[in-house]
Amino acid sequence: MTKGYAWLPDRMRSSGGSPVQTRILGRPATAVHGREAVRFFYDDQHVRRRSALPGPVLDTLFGRGAVHTLDGHQHLARKALFMSLLKNQGAVARLTELVGAEWDAAAREWAMRPAVELFTESSRVLTRAVCDWAGIPLGAAETAELADDLVAMVDGFAAIGPRHLKARAARARREVWLEALIRTARADAGTDPGTDRGTEYPAGSPLRAVALHRDDSGRLLDSHTAAVEVLNIIRPTVAVAWFVTFSAHALERWPGGRDALRRGDPAYAEAFAHEVRRFYPFVPFVGGLAAGELRWQGVVIPEGSLVLLDVYGHQHDPDLWPHPYTFRPERFLGRSVASDELIPQGGGDAATGHRCPGEDITVALLARLSTRLADINYLVPPQDLSISLRRVPTRPSSGFVMSLRVPSDA
Repeated sequence: MTKGYAWLPDRMRSSGGSPVQTRILGRPATAVHGREAVRFFYDDQHVRRRSALPGPVLDTLFGRGAVHTLDGHQHLARKALFMSLLKNQGAVARLTELVGAEWDAAAREWAMRPAVELFTESSRVLTRAVCDWAGIPLGAAETAELADDLVAMVDGFAAIGPRHLKARAARARREVWLEALIRTARADAGTDPGTDRGTEYPAGSPLRAVALHRDDSGRLLDSHTAAVEVLNIIRPTVAVAWFVTFSAHALERWPGGRDALRRGDPAYAEAFAHEVRRFYPFVPFVGGLAAGELRWQGVVIPEGSLVLLDVYGHQHDPDLWPHPYTFRPERFLGRSVASDELIPQGGGDAATGHRCPGEDITVALLARLSTRLADINYLVPPQDLSISLRRVPTRPSSGFVMSLRVPSDA
């Protein structure tokens, strides 16, 4: 709670890289690090997810009954739904285009204001686009409130006090809202995928797909669980606002990336997106429960105890990333990225494991919006751009204030 992102890497360094045995929320835990540890952690024979996530995280970030809490056949059946929606290249392309169009419209409006805060504005761009893409009816006046609630769920999951309470209230409010939409979508479709009684929830939309999804026993999800999973589609998309703000921070600190992005090379834009996700802090670590008594590098891990994977330390390990505290998109050019190498959204296989199925969307959106940022002219007024490693999740303190009211030759 006091060291934030630095806590586990510091403990790993003091142990000489050996597994660290500690306690989290009163529970015994073993922390592991490295590429082999990624493979170990994401093997379902070693680590399970059911009952692993603490209540405060479920009640803010993921929701009760979410795919993140499942194992075995239940997990595979639910994960297949997310894979069909989020790993579909046509769907990724359509969402990316919608976000780009919303960004362009917003940027024209930003130019009429003295200054805007990028973090807040990008969260609203992403909210409008993902709701349009997902088939969620959303009036213009509702965008800001929904965006603020989705941001609050992410911002408060690891906090105590007002931020955490705000996150809980936001989740409860949005689950009730989406449960009503799920029931309406089912009535609209007659709970039959082959029936279409209306067009408000069109066939193929993610909202309708979740509403009509059947679990591994062939039953429709209860309306609450369906609402939770819709949130687990739109919330992570809006969380890309953190990475967009980090991209602006990178362009301010390392302006050479701006010219490279302006050249329009898709490979460089993707490399830039990967480096933003590697360099900047987002997930400190992930956890699960030991499926049995395990042994890792000579340390016994008791059955049912917590297993933690050091994500932030992994992303800054000099054995994996030469000069890890230098922002270098070029490190990702001309090569593929292994599943145990870059893990800001988990490791392993997205189809069968717990790696985030929305990673392709994150990369595509970040590449597109980083390029958009590089293409527009703006000034950065004096502000606090520091990034506290004690705050989880963190971001530039000012939210990155920018002014588009600049001369065309600026």
